[in-house]
Amino acid sequence: MPVNPDIAAFLALAAGGREGGRMKPMHALSPAEARLAFEHTSRMMDPGGEPVERVEELSIPARDGAVLPARLYSADRTAMPAPVLLFFHGGGYVVGSLESHDGLCRAIASKSGIAVLSVGYRLAPEYRFPTAFDDALDALDWLGRAGAALGLDGGRLAVGGDSVGGSLAAAISLRAAADPGLPRPRLQVLIYPVTDATAETDSLCRYGEGHLLERATLEWFYRHYAGDEADRRDGRFSPLLAELSPGVAASLAPALLVLAECDPLVDEGIAYGHKLAAAGASVDVRIHAGMTHDFLRMGALVDEAEEAQDLIADVLCRHLAGAG
Repeated sequence: MPVNPDIAAFLALAAGGREGGRMKPMHALSPAEARLAFEHTSRMMDPGGEPVERVEELSIPARDGAVLPARLYSADRTAMPAPVLLFFHGGGYVVGSLESHDGLCRAIASKSGIAVLSVGYRLAPEYRFPTAFDDALDALDWLGRAGAALGLDGGRLAVGGDSVGGSLAAAISLRAAADPGLPRPRLQVLIYPVTDATAETDSLCRYGEGHLLERATLEWFYRHYAGDEADRRDGRFSPLLAELSPGVAASLAPALLVLAECDPLVDEGIAYGHKLAAAGASVDVRIHAGMTHDFLRMGALVDEAEEAQDLIADVLCRHLAGAG
């Protein structure tokens, strides 16, 4: 079906800004300029933030001595220890922050009653592959060790994220299924994830221009994060290309894939769902008609954003209910 008319109007406004010289596409900006533009656009698309009971700024130690900013959202102080979603924001490894995804994290915490721990992993090109993956893995490991002191139940844990945040969630889920020393998630929430940075799909050709996320911008992201072309074929960068042994598949957390029909990434999201299902993992793929990439953060534009957030909240509650 065609793009949702409200999103289409937003895209037409952006296109008009480019034609008039008032705006540039992200791939024509420097990383610093792109970060400022992304934060500004984020406030336009989702200006609000649902109230939650507790918002706490935290710091997570990384393996190389760096300290990662994090933010904990909790809707109910009485539910201790609380189940938790470990969340990684999108932004192509180059843009995005705790602030850009504050509204989405608040919405999930408020709707589900489940704590959300949002992690500010380090960005490219200052920090190239595999830094973001290592930071995400270190956050998972830290949550398993330090979560109880924060009132979080490491036995009722989900991992998730949008766009490359979904890629990071998928990649660390694969690692956790293979490494008994890591906390094992009960669920992975993969919101229009990057799963193959080498792909040449029909959806990339069909929606790679004029549908918010553009093919040229994806290449710009990948060039900034990858040290060389081989990095893009690594399973930590492209989970669809990762080896999935029967043992890993048997231990892998069930996956909810929330996809957008008019997104250049939709075909690789579907392919990842097929890969997991073929290996015997539990998969639930939801494709939202007429939506583009990033629609979950378009609460100011489309009702479907809240509907998808409600879906995620419901699935989180079903998978994280019960004792750890």
